[in-house]
Amino acid sequence: MKISYRKEYSNCLHRDMEYKIYGHAGMPVLAFPSQDGRFFDFEDQGMIGSIAEFIENGRIQVFCCDSNDINSWSSTNWDHRKAIENQEAYFHYITDELCPKIYQINRDANGGIPRGAILTTGCSLGATHALNALLRRPDIFSGCIALSGAYNARYFFPDYWDDLTYANSPVDYLDGMPYSHPYVDLYRTKNIILCCGQGAWEHPMQEDAARMKELFAYKDIPAWVDFWGKDVCHDWSWWKQQLPYFMNYVC
Repeated sequence: MKISYRKEYSNCLHRDMEYKIYGHAGMPVLAFPSQDGRFFDFEDQGMIGSIAEFIENGRIQVFCCDSNDINSWSSTNWDHRKAIENQEAYFHYITDELCPKIYQINRDANGGIPRGAILTTGCSLGATHALNALLRRPDIFSGCIALSGAYNARYFFPDYWDDLTYANSPVDYLDGMPYSHPYVDLYRTKNIILCCGQGAWEHPMQEDAARMKELFAYKDIPAWVDFWGKDVCHDWSWWKQQLPYFMNYVC
């Protein structure tokens, strides 16, 4: 498997950001790390190994990015506005800085031929980022495979609410989005997959996934929200089974 590493300065975050690239060709996939995680976690936790066949066969090229959660969702700073501003800065790092590089790298890897929009994925808070990125920028992402994500910003900001928490809370902004909104039409063309177990540590992820399923149905968005069994817990051992299972349906 071809693997490469990059470290580049982010003007959005005012620091160096690192990422790894797995594969020589195929559809671009952006993998977000779980809460407070690093760009190498997907490899270290066996997720890259679980989809190695897709990578080695040139079906996908995976880009594993770094996180900024410690300064945003996980921040213990009293300044909640600053914390959510840090999340917004991270979102713009992903969409305005990293994604153009992903497209260029992927285009070059595929002989100058674009292989479509970027699919996002992630586990736990990585799934939160994956779905949020897709829903906020359906013009640059093809879909998502979000595993055990929390999609309500109140889980992280229980005593604080403003325009930016709303903008990063899928259960709220999808609920508030009119049926006629142009993004809703775009969502209907995307491969949207949410999965959650029903076992240990899968709360409030179960409730959020169920609410997203309702909202997708209300707006006639053909998303696949899949609930696995009561033995399926919030853990890498299950995510390693779920990711290749769903990848078969999108690439």
